[in-house]
Amino acid sequence: MKKIFLLLAAACVTLSAAADEGMWMLPYLQKMNSKDMKARGCKLSAEEIYSMNNSSLKDAIVIFGGGCTGEIVSPDGLLFTNHHCGYGSIQSLSSVEHDYLKNGFWAMSRAEELPAPGLKVRFIRRIVDVTPDVLGAVPDIAGGGEREELVAGQVKAVSERLAGENPGMDVEIKSFFGGNQYFAFVIEVFRDVRLVGAPPTSIGKFGGDTDNWMWPRHTGDFSVFRIYANAKNGPADYSPENVPYHPEYVAPISLDGYKEGSFCMTLGYPGSTERYLSSYGIEEMMNGINQAMIDVRGVKQTIWKREMDRRPDIRIKYASKYDESSNYWKNSIGTNKAIKHLKVLEKKRVAEAALRNWIQSHPEEREKLIRLFSSLELSYSNRRETNRALAYFGESFINGPELVQLALEILNFDFEAEEKLVITRMKKLLEKYDNLDLSIDKEVFAAMLKEYQSKVDKKFLPAMYEKIDTLYNGNIQTYVDSLYATSNITSPKGLKRFLERDTTYNLIEDPAVSLSLDLIVKYYEMNQSISEASEQIEEGERLFNAAMRRMYADRNFYPDANSTMRLSFGTVGGYTPFDGATYDYYTTVKGIFEKVKEHAGDIDFAVQPELLSLLSSGDFGRYANAQGDMNVCFISNNDITGGNSGSAMFNAKGELLGLAFDGNWEAMSSDIVFEPDLQRCIGVDVRYMLFIIEKYGKAAHLIQELKMGR
Repeated sequence: MKKIFLLLAAACVTLSAAADEGMWMLPYLQKMNSKDMKARGCKLSAEEIYSMNNSSLKDAIVIFGGGCTGEIVSPDGLLFTNHHCGYGSIQSLSSVEHDYLKNGFWAMSRAEELPAPGLKVRFIRRIVDVTPDVLGAVPDIAGGGEREELVAGQVKAVSERLAGENPGMDVEIKSFFGGNQYFAFVIEVFRDVRLVGAPPTSIGKFGGDTDNWMWPRHTGDFSVFRIYANAKNGPADYSPENVPYHPEYVAPISLDGYKEGSFCMTLGYPGSTERYLSSYGIEEMMNGINQAMIDVRGVKQTIWKREMDRRPDIRIKYASKYDESSNYWKNSIGTNKAIKHLKVLEKKRVAEAALRNWIQSHPEEREKLIRLFSSLELSYSNRRETNRALAYFGESFINGPELVQLALEILNFDFEAEEKLVITRMKKLLEKYDNLDLSIDKEVFAAMLKEYQSKVDKKFLPAMYEKIDTLYNGNIQTYVDSLYATSNITSPKGLKRFLERDTTYNLIEDPAVSLSLDLIVKYYEMNQSISEASEQIEEGERLFNAAMRRMYADRNFYPDANSTMRLSFGTVGGYTPFDGATYDYYTTVKGIFEKVKEHAGDIDFAVQPELLSLLSSGDFGRYANAQGDMNVCFISNNDITGGNSGSAMFNAKGELLGLAFDGNWEAMSSDIVFEPDLQRCIGVDVRYMLFIIEKYGKAAHLIQELKMGR
């Protein structure tokens, strides 16, 4: 009976590779994945995908900006990524006079390509398993703060050694499997990246919030950039003298498309998953950070969207931050809904019951882990209320009013840093002022104060609430109006006075800065009150993770995503989201016309007449599918998450089929558990991208750079 129970538990919860599950580490492809990949139809060897000593497919894949993925598609450093990944740069380069968000942008020559200040791309040059170096000097009996301190010391030492061995490179060491394994990544960072092309938002964000995370999809979510280098083909700050970067590997492009069941693999940088988290942690996530995002961002975004729809200048100023905020907001809604609908907590608890039985039946495990579950349950219980309040605190204040964000950034500004770094950070700070509307921010601040107060116990209220009650008779709006009227940092002039050492101005006494200091103190106090519980949870989750892997020692495990390069593989195919509904594996331009008609008057579905005219002509040339129509998007059962945005979707020969840009609504719990029957990766078809570049953007010269498939 016990054996049957264990098998049932294994079938009910995601613990290791099943179906097309897995975000796999590239150094282990030969050992863990190559056989399964070949069985699915992959024509590439593990060495052709990832090689330590020779150029390989992985050398065409970059970390784009703050956490997306991009791929190199020409010998002159041309790069494809998603439109929403390039959105911040497109927005910062836009103005009412040159509205690249609304109208798109296409450089007709190298001289017209626009430098994107602050934008970087990163190449992974080496991946090294440093687990023995990091954990070799850490005793098994070490736990909690002692273990954390020992590990931190070893990580620092290994980082310094690798940095010395790889001059000019960045080194990052990250933990895997809850701190049970460590890898080092040697990274080359390119700092001169220029915008080459972007379709208008009516293509790149077609469907807006309504279609976000949904299938069927008709969004041309792509943009085009170019990496520039110095005369030695190395990283350099922007200079007119820089030349296009010549990559080690160029991703070839396929015009052959795909069929139901075609092999498909993604290479990219998935952000964060919690597949091995206990049920206690998932429940905390649902009721804490997810619910806080849903409640607080919903209030803030309503204010932003109202004003964006009213004024073109506000639409441009707030476009990027609204896009980022609403993406995670809707993700949280879908995640909580999916956790309940798919009974994720129940499945996790079945698996945990199986682990309890396994521990009890193995004396050596029972001796070490007899209190594992009771400790986890108690620790999560001890921090539940405060952790939830912290989630609302962070969303309402730290990530809420931009005045508070500016004050915190000014407080943390390192004026003694290297001059180049100071200048770069100062430019970013001034850009925030450029994209700030004080009347909107005041309304947001007042709304945040009310929302936070309505969601937490009064013991979690910072000192400003008492000030509002005593000095402003409880009138939140009056308090906010006074704050913005008396603070000098509502514009760069206060910062200028501080930089110029104006003796009549004390930054710390500025009301916005003073308030922010109070918020930091309260936030620190709340965190400190649960520090012991948090330390015990971290230790417990690490032991839980390791025990699960020992229990299923005969399986291949992949680590949770943590913004490191991963490969996933699967097949192109549709799915059945619920009884009576079956979704096909691709969409065509016909759906664009249908949605435009269905959502008449909705700005998210408004399309330029010239695009509709172009698409209605039916003249798709070599980019048409076998029936002469134009595919727009397609889906596969590849395992992806946030950060995979912009990831290359390759066919069996390593040729580009399209770019991953979204997951699907029915499997929004995918960061916690993989659902093989439901989970799908949504990609934009590369043929649609090339058609838009050539026929709509009139940028045929870019097509000539590309390397078409064998």
